[in-house]
Amino acid sequence: MKIGTPLVHKKARIEIIPLIDIMFFLLASFMMVSLSQIHMKGMKGITLPTGQKGEVQNKKEYVSVSIDVNGNTYFDKTEMNYEELGKKLKTVHDEDPEAKVFVRGDAGTVHGNIIKVLDILRSVGFYKIAFEIKSEALKNLPAPPEGP
Repeated sequence: MKIGTPLVHKKARIEIIPLIDIMFFLLASFMMVSLSQIHMKGMKGITLPTGQKGEVQNKKEYVSVSIDVNGNTYFDKTEMNYEELGKKLKTVHDEDPEAKVFVRGDAGTVHGNIIKVLDILRSVGFYKIAFEIKSEALKNLPAPPEGP
C-alpha cells in the first residue's frame, strides 16, 4: 500500500552552474600562479627602483641590459664594456629588429650611465625600450623562482 505525502517528489538532477563556477575559479588560480613564475634574466645584485604603477610584462623573448651601481653593464647576465655591448646589441638587432629591450638600472646608478646605454640602444636601432622597476603594487607577491 502506498501512502500519499503532501511533499512533491522531484527527480534528482545535476546542477551545472556550480560546476562552471568551480572551473572558472580553477582557471583563474592557474593563471595567477603562472603569472607569478616569470623567468628573470637580469643580474641578482641590482636593486631596482620602485614605482607606483608598474605593469607585469610578458618576458618570453626579450633582451635584458643591466647597469649596476658601479656603472658596469651586463647583457643577459654577461658583463661587457660599452663597446662590446654596442656590438652585441647590433647583432641582436640585425637578427630581430622587433626584439623587446628591458633596461635594468640599479637605484644608485649614475644617470649618465643610463643615458649612455640608451644612446647605444638607439644607435643600433632599438627605439622601443622599457625600464624594469619593482612595483609597489606587486610588492606582496612572492618572488619568482630563479631559473638556470
